[in-house]
Amino acid sequence: MSITAAEVNSLRKMTGAGMMDCKRALQEAEGNVDTAIEILRKKGQKIAAKRGDNAIGEGVIIAKTNADKNCGVLVALNCETDFVAKNGDFVKFVEEIADVALSSCSSDRDALMAMTLPSVGIPISEEITNQMGRLGERLELTRLEQVCDECVVAYIHPGNGLATLVGFNARLSDDAGRDVAMQAAAMAPIALNEGQLKQEDVDKELEIGRDLAIQEGKPAEMADKIAAGRLKKWYKEVTLVNQMFIKDNKKTVAAYVKEAGGNDCEVTAFHRVSLN
Repeated sequence: MSITAAEVNSLRKMTGAGMMDCKRALQEAEGNVDTAIEILRKKGQKIAAKRGDNAIGEGVIIAKTNADKNCGVLVALNCETDFVAKNGDFVKFVEEIADVALSSCSSDRDALMAMTLPSVGIPISEEITNQMGRLGERLELTRLEQVCDECVVAYIHPGNGLATLVGFNARLSDDAGRDVAMQAAAMAPIALNEGQLKQEDVDKELEIGRDLAIQEGKPAEMADKIAAGRLKKWYKEVTLVNQMFIKDNKKTVAAYVKEAGGNDCEVTAFHRVSLN
C-alpha cells in the first residue's frame, strides 16, 4: 500500500526512528501505526541481540539530588560511541532515568528498569531497547548508586563522563560540599576510609612494601615496620577522608569537613563513576 510522507514523518516524531525505518515499518504494518511501532520495537530488540558483544566505553553519567538535598542518585548509561554520548536528546534521556530513580528512592537496578518512564509511558528497559533501535548502538544501564543522609551533594564533571555523589551526617554550605565532591572526582579515592578498603588490597600493599624494603637492603626484621609505614602513606592517597585537601594541602578532607560543618560533621558515603 502507499504510505504518505506525512504518515512517515508522524511516526518518526512519535518514535524517533529514522525516516526509512518508519516507512518500512508502516508498509509492513499496512498503515497501522500501533503495529508499526511494535515492529520498530522488535527491530530494537534485534539490534540489542546483534550488538550484545560490542564495547560500550562511552556514555553519560548523571548525578543529582532532591530538593531537600538529603537524597541523591547517580546513574550511568553506556553506549558505543562518543557521537551518541554527546547527543542532547540522549543526555536528556539519561537525566529522565535519573529523575525516576530519584523520585522512587531506589538503588535496585532491576527495579528501576521496570519502572515507567513518564515521557513515553513504558518501562525504562523497553525504552532503552527502543533507543537501541533508533541509534543503532548497544546501550546498557551500568551503574545505579544512591546516597541518603543529612546532606548529599552531587557533582558532574563537564562532558558527563565523570560524576560523584557524597553524603554527610550534618549540613554544610553548598560550596564546601561541592569542594569535597570535586575532590572525589579529581583524586579518585577507592574507599571512604581504611575500614572500607578490601583486605586483599591492604595485604597486597603490605607485601609490596616488604619486598621493596628487602630490595633496598633493609634487614628482614625491619621490613614489616617499613611496610606498615608505607601502608599509612598509601591510606592517605586512596581513602577520601585521609587525602590532603586539594585547596589546602595542610589539612585532610576530614579536617576540612569538620571546619565547614562543625566538629561532628563527617563524610559518610561517596560514589565515583567514570567512563575512563
